[in-house]
Amino acid sequence: MRLANIRLADGTPAVAAYHDDAVQPLDLTQVENCNSLSDILNSHDPAGLARFLLRPNAPLVSLKEVTVLSPVDQQEIWAAGVTYKRSQVARMEESESAASHYDKVYTADRPELFFKATGSRVSGPGQQLRVRWDSQWSVPEPEFTLVINPTGKIVGYTIGNDMSARDIEGENPLYLPQAKVYSQCAGLGPCVLLAEEPLVPDAVDISLQIVRNGNQVFNGATKLSQMARQLEDLVGWLYRENEFPKGAFLMTGTGVVPQDNFSLENGDFVAISISGIGKLENPIVKDRKPQ
Repeated sequence: MRLANIRLADGTPAVAAYHDDAVQPLDLTQVENCNSLSDILNSHDPAGLARFLLRPNAPLVSLKEVTVLSPVDQQEIWAAGVTYKRSQVARMEESESAASHYDKVYTADRPELFFKATGSRVSGPGQQLRVRWDSQWSVPEPEFTLVINPTGKIVGYTIGNDMSARDIEGENPLYLPQAKVYSQCAGLGPCVLLAEEPLVPDAVDISLQIVRNGNQVFNGATKLSQMARQLEDLVGWLYRENEFPKGAFLMTGTGVVPQDNFSLENGDFVAISISGIGKLENPIVKDRKPQ
């Protein structure tokens, strides 16, 4: 089952079961203190609760009649780095001075984890993602993203786009927060696939397509099975000496990185697809924001 935050045609926010071309709004009034998608995700049985809230004769509403929003409510968004071989190579190419650090973290017990975004910095489906105006080498990073409840249990999965200014990070690894965290720096959505069945990593395909002026300028893919880390292990490290009372989203790293001579430009269009979840599409904007 897939769930999404939506806004109805009259502007009313709602939570809905997500289908490929339609949604079915849930009736949250049936349960006391259930007011949001995160309330469902943080419940004892998210799938059971969602099915209970889905009225037997709930009508399907076309996606064309609603706005699908980011699945984030009040959760923090974090990310893991250098979890795929391709990412290790790319990070080593960015910075000769830090190459050995990226090489070591790929095989180290402790993963690279960093804070990525607050909900206000996240863009949902169809919303703009931003390239920093002071970056000349920025790329999207398609990432299988975990949805985790306050106790550290993986309750679902979604699609993440970890926008990255490679030149800023490559200049000095200490600039990582500036390369990763800024307005409209992350995309999430379009829905949360509830973790009802055992995950089969080799069956999870992750693909990235970039279109410029109507022409495809990049297309790449990988499988979740290519990740060098275990998902539960990443969550264990994230929750070590940390608390997430509202839960968390964890982007798990990228195995698809455009060639080194490629950088996103204003007007580009990015589409990320992940098996079983769907497609996250976002237009790219690059301009100097007013100070």
